[in-house]
Amino acid sequence: MSVTTAPVVGDGTTAASRARRRWRRLRAPLVVLVLLALAGLLAALPTPRTSADPLAPDNPDGGGARAAAQILGREGVDVEYVRRHGDAVRLAEEGTTLLVIGGDLVLEDAVLEELVATGADLVLVDAVRALSVATDAVTAAGAPFADDGVERTAQCDDPDAQAAGSITASGGLQALTDDAVVCFPGPGDAPGSGAYAVVDGPQRVTALADSAPLTNDHLATAGNAALVLRMLGRNDRLVWYIPSYDDVGAGSEASAGPGLGALLPPAVPLVALQLVLVVVAAAVWRGRRLGRVVAEPLPVVVPAAETTRGRGRLYRRSRSYGHAAAALRAGAASRCAQRLGLARSADAHTLVDAVVRATGRPTTEVEALLYGPPPHDDLGLARLAQALDHLESEVHRP
Repeated sequence: MSVTTAPVVGDGTTAASRARRRWRRLRAPLVVLVLLALAGLLAALPTPRTSADPLAPDNPDGGGARAAAQILGREGVDVEYVRRHGDAVRLAEEGTTLLVIGGDLVLEDAVLEELVATGADLVLVDAVRALSVATDAVTAAGAPFADDGVERTAQCDDPDAQAAGSITASGGLQALTDDAVVCFPGPGDAPGSGAYAVVDGPQRVTALADSAPLTNDHLATAGNAALVLRMLGRNDRLVWYIPSYDDVGAGSEASAGPGLGALLPPAVPLVALQLVLVVVAAAVWRGRRLGRVVAEPLPVVVPAAETTRGRGRLYRRSRSYGHAAAALRAGAASRCAQRLGLARSADAHTLVDAVVRATGRPTTEVEALLYGPPPHDDLGLARLAQALDHLESEVHRP
């Protein structure tokens, strides 16, 4: 006769049942950690940098200029996008093109003089004050947005304007000397007026009164793309400068270059936030554990009966039916083994065989009483205690 029993366990459980219980307790935190790790990994993957700045070369919206920048890049032009005049002055030099967009309300005259002194070919878009510092051959004239969206023809001899044929632009520029070539006049403009002007020389200065032809929405309209690409693609390197609102003066801290935050990848704030969440989740998960129970000598002698009752109350309060059942079964097994003359080290198979011979009960019944699964409620624990008491009363030395 063979008896298949699990290894003797103090609380009535097996290694497999403990593993299942631990898995049920840990699977929720593990799933959360895995999801956070996947989100952090996806956030750290390289993604195309984009912005929402108007006319920025990395802005894919209608008011951005990413389309023009990408076409220039495919044609071999190296586009450098900067927001500080210190960076623009450092990168621009002879043989490069410096595009300045706006900045009339931000940049001081000293800053504009630094930009002009770089020697780079200047392309000024909607930058009236920069135009007045760069050359005295052209000045702004006319209402800025009186004829927005009207298609204008070249009507001049400039090759870039002739290649474009026509553009959709507003605003106006007025030639003051014969050194300036002004193209694309609007309806009713005086002679020598238009939306586009060129002053050729050692430092070529190109001006466009309206920034709309650069935008993604209007680049494909009329000859806007031809004019913009020829205007910005004359050299192999283009410094695309849009002044930021805090780039106010040559002596300001803003001209010192980008701060530490600008040097970090865009995914760093999101990854840092996820790491904080992981730390908080780990603290909540592990902080509730009090650690392993440590045996310590009692400072006073406690009667065994009081200790037993106290332990029973603890088991009942925590509803630890497995521990309580294990204690009842261990006591019953020890007393039965003592009555039957077995050693304390006797294994479960030997003890079950001896109890079966002494009581005449079926093997499966004895095995279930001494080494069965733990009860799940108070009623089951009470029935187990009563059954073990009856079993003990039937055990006598054979």
